[in-house]
Amino acid sequence: MLSRLFLRDYRCFATATLALHPRVNIFYGRNAQGKTSLLEAVCVLMRLQSPRTSTKSEWIRFEASTSLIEGTVNDVDLRYAQNATVRRLAVSGAVCTRSDEYLKNTALIVWLDHADMNLVRGGAEHRRRFLDFAAAQMFPEYRDALKAYERSLRSRNYLLKRDDVIPWKQVDAYAVLLQKHGSVLRRCREALLTALEPHVVAVQQHLSGNTEVAALSYARGYEGDDLAAVLHERRAEEERSRSTVAGPHRDDVTLEINARAASAFASEGQQRTLCLALKIAQARVLEEARGQAPLLLMDDIFGELDKARRQAVLTALPAESQIFITTTFLDWMEQTTLNGHCYEVSNGAVEQRL
Repeated sequence: MLSRLFLRDYRCFATATLALHPRVNIFYGRNAQGKTSLLEAVCVLMRLQSPRTSTKSEWIRFEASTSLIEGTVNDVDLRYAQNATVRRLAVSGAVCTRSDEYLKNTALIVWLDHADMNLVRGGAEHRRRFLDFAAAQMFPEYRDALKAYERSLRSRNYLLKRDDVIPWKQVDAYAVLLQKHGSVLRRCREALLTALEPHVVAVQQHLSGNTEVAALSYARGYEGDDLAAVLHERRAEEERSRSTVAGPHRDDVTLEINARAASAFASEGQQRTLCLALKIAQARVLEEARGQAPLLLMDDIFGELDKARRQAVLTALPAESQIFITTTFLDWMEQTTLNGHCYEVSNGAVEQRL
């Protein structure tokens, strides 16, 4: 549980201090006031990454040099400071030089927002990002393997493009590294999808009133177990494309509703429900795997749901999760059983109202 959050020079906030409710925290106000930035700050503090941008300097308030996020989770004090080029991490006052040491003390996170529709409608990169965010929290080895794979992939693609005559000996050396790290990614992704599937099916049925059957399957980015051998066999194709044509960076997840492709045949309502089912399933799987319920960061998703669907979502969430919600209006709350703290967010200021 996150009991305290403090921001300084983060996005639009000069300073903000919040004492948080253990169950539900609702941030309301007009658009562009800083509500989503509060959720983003929680995600950055817990996972060292933002769902909104990969450019960390964007977090720093205009005319400031350093942004600071502090919080207390399960009685442990966390600190994240970021300037234009360097970050500083600390746990209970002790400086952390390694991300993995810091992350051992943080909470798990599930982020839900309107962009989740890309899980069904968007390209494969959105579904891979979904897998990566969950797998990095489930499997200790995943984060390092993903970073190593991405470094090797960038280097290999650079060599494929650099010269008129491809230096295959060097390129093949990177293929061995892709095989080494990619096998970790595949193993973890397969385990994650196996764990997710029954929950996605159950949640989709629950949210749809037992009228929709969801299915998902792993579309692997290469056949067999030896990626280096596959790449060697496809050398002519790589010579034409000048890029790595197989590997976990080509993985995808196939999603279906009632045995038909969700992207092509599901209605918008069915697609939205499937996206919610995927994220709720992610929360359940993380709780099962790690023995702790994740924090749920829900960015403006309740206002567009009808009463029945809203209640169905709430009853499907892990009972022990701490929930953070942004919204532009509170009328829908009268039709729910939510109890917690409400904060008004206006012009970069936060004030508890209820």
